[in-house]
Parts: sequence; structure tokens; C-alpha cells
Amino acid sequence: MHYKYKKILGNTIIYLLLLIVFIFTVFPLFYTFMGSFKSNMELLANSGRLIPEKFITDNYVQAWKLANFKQYTFNSIFLSFFVVVGTIFTSTIAGYVFERGNFRLKNFLFAMVVSSMFVSLGSLTLYPQLMTAKFFGINKSLWGVIIIRVFGLNVTNLFVTRSYIRTISPEIDESAKVDGCTFFRIYRSIIFPLLKPLIATLAILEFRFAWNDYLMPMVFTLSNPKRMPLVVGIMNLKGTGAAASSWNLMLAGTSIAIIPMIVVYVIFNRYFIKGLTAGAVKG
Repeated sequence: MHYKYKKILGNTIIYLLLLIVFIFTVFPLFYTFMGSFKSNMELLANSGRLIPEKFITDNYVQAWKLANFKQYTFNSIFLSFFVVVGTIFTSTIAGYVFERGNFRLKNFLFAMVVSSMFVSLGSLTLYPQLMTAKFFGINKSLWGVIIIRVFGLNVTNLFVTRSYIRTISPEIDESAKVDGCTFFRIYRSIIFPLLKPLIATLAILEFRFAWNDYLMPMVFTLSNPKRMPLVVGIMNLKGTGAAASSWNLMLAGTSIAIIPMIVVYVIFNRYFIKGLTAGAVKG
């Protein structure tokens, strides 16, 4: 009986902690979404009220028009699509080479790449990246951001990819070699098709990162505002004359940016969890 009560108490504590985390995670999203349907006067006069007295859907229409969200949304989709597709290929190829490749200093090079996870220079790397992009003439468009993000090789993606490929039996590679397949033909025809859960995981992670990226896209599109992505456009909404003090429009614009991320995660959630945990099962 004593063990039973301890187990119940332990489970209660765990669920309480999870509930607290859930509240702190979901409440800001819920408040933002509900606030996007309020009038600006109601937001300022009665900010503590969660549910709007009257749902005003025109906030979304005004925010969409004032901030040119149609163009910005297209730019964000454009940026996210090419970052996601490019990162999937660079991450899976790099993970495959480091896991299945047989070359000198492989483990040393991998350790050097992974060690960069623990070195965070933040915005200090932005200027060198901008100068490099300027040298190649890609510093005034989203293509510069895409190329840097794709070939910058996210270390977390590489680590997860290598761990996942490790769960695939090497005997498959040996059988393919007997049939005359080259190293990269094995990747293209055998390994890559087996990475579907991992690809979904990488897609969600990179879509979230690309969709919410602000600093680099903002710098690269300063001289070309029409190429700004949605998140940059929302920040610019604060400076728009008709919306500078309209918090309801700001919240509506923020909700527009949040919704696609939630939809993508809901659709690919099952594959996302499977892709993250696969490397830990046999690892």
C-alpha cells in the first residue's frame, strides 16, 4: 500500500508539472489568438479579459492589407520551401557520409563539426555572412539567406540524421554493393527512401526555423522590402501609420504567422516523434 501511495503521489507531481508547462506554453498563444479578434479599445481598456466581447474578424482583413501580407506570406513560403528541401538533402547526405563513409579523419571531422554546437556566436556571425553573400552578389535577396541556411549545415540535424541511419542495417549496403551499386547510388536508391520519418522531422524543424527567422532575412532584404518574409513584415507593421498603435492588428498579424506552423506540426506530428526517437531505440 505504501508503494501504491508513493506511485500515486509521484504521478500527481508529474502531471502537475506537465500542466504548469502546458499553461505557460499554450496561454500566450491562446491570448494572442483571442486578442486578435478584439477591438483595440477593448484590448487597452480590458486587457485581462480573455474572450472578446465581440469577435471582430475585420482585424485580419486590415492587417493583411496594411502590411502587404499577401506578398510577405508568399516570400515566407518561398524561403521556407527552399530551406526545407535544401536542408533535407544536405543533412541526409552529410549524415550518410559520416555514418557509412570510410575515409581518413572521419571521426575527427565529425567531432569538430559537432563541437560547433557548443560555440554560440549569435549575431556576431551575421556580418561575415553578409560580406560573403555580398562577394557572390546574393546579399539583396532571400536566395542569400537560403544558400547560407542550406549549406551552413545545422549540427542538430546532422547528429539526428547520423543516429537514424545507424539504425538501418549495414547488410543492405553490402547487398547493394554486390549488385554493383556505388556509394551514392545506395544513398539515392536505398537509404534515402527509408528516411521518411526522419525527413518529416527535419522538415518540421527547418520549417519552424525558416518561417520564424527574423534577423538574417531582415538584413538581407533591407534594400528590397518587397522580398521581406512575413515575420519581418509583422515587425514593420508596428511602424505603419494606421497600425502603429493598433495592438489588435499586431495580434492578428502574429496569429497569421503562427497558424501555418501549428498546421504543419499537427499534420506531421506522428512522423516527427518517430524520427526523433528512432536513433535512440537501437543507438
